[in-house]
Amino acid sequence: MTVVIPTWALTLAYGLHMLATVVWVGGLAGMAVLVLPAARKTLSPETYLSFLGSLQERLQRVGWMCLIVLIATGMFQMSASPNYQGFLAITNSWALAILIKHIAVGGMVLVSAYLTWGLAPELQRLALRRMKNGLVNEEEAEKLRRREQILYWLNLGLAIGVLALTAWARSI
Repeated sequence: MTVVIPTWALTLAYGLHMLATVVWVGGLAGMAVLVLPAARKTLSPETYLSFLGSLQERLQRVGWMCLIVLIATGMFQMSASPNYQGFLAITNSWALAILIKHIAVGGMVLVSAYLTWGLAPELQRLALRRMKNGLVNEEEAEKLRRREQILYWLNLGLAIGVLALTAWARSI
């Protein structure tokens, strides 16, 4: 039995999916390319950590909301595609592109989870120690800042890969 999905529902799913993609990838690009480099050059270490903690808290909420929207709308779109043959049925180029895309998205989720629940708390503890008594290992602080920058660039690279794979799948 074939289910007919109303055009308005599919259009809404595409629109929400694109909006969530733009917001998520835009946030990553903004952080990696603009915010982190500028903040590191212009702010004192104390101000940098405080600013970053506040910014990341907001950005992470938006990012995780985007991920929920992307999963829901993406599954809806996938089920409506005539190329979709079933879970892990890699029977055509479209299915291969979608599989690789989902692996890349999984990588983005893992990097984002580490940034949210691993690295961000470390940076916040560092900022609290600095504000409380000023005793901070500067080498450790720099190492954490470098790791953060690398992870944002990695996530941005994965996001670009996801967009390229989406383009490939759409062209089929």
